[in-house]
Amino acid sequence: MTELDRVIHEPARLLIVTILATVIEADFLFLLQATELTKGNLSTHLAKLEETGYVEIQKAFRGKIPLTLARLTRAGRGALQSYRKDMTALLKVRKRSASAVSHSA
Repeated sequence: MTELDRVIHEPARLLIVTILATVIEADFLFLLQATELTKGNLSTHLAKLEETGYVEIQKAFRGKIPLTLARLTRAGRGALQSYRKDMTALLKVRKRSASAVSHSA
């Protein structure tokens, strides 16, 4: 059986990585609205994704307003692609197992 990437498998982080896979970069407020997480939860999950090298965080200012930008790294894109393959394989195994059980009953 394939071992799932536990960093990405967590639902909030999977959502963040999936969103970031569709854009070049996203600011914190966009991610906050898109994920509907609290500021603290989003910050914690982004920190974990940054720690693993899946997301790059850039802090800057737009005028005097702080701006936090997040972008998926090459490693993050690879991890998401691997996760999708692993989940697809796992679901196929489960589907075959369920089909075998129903035929033997």
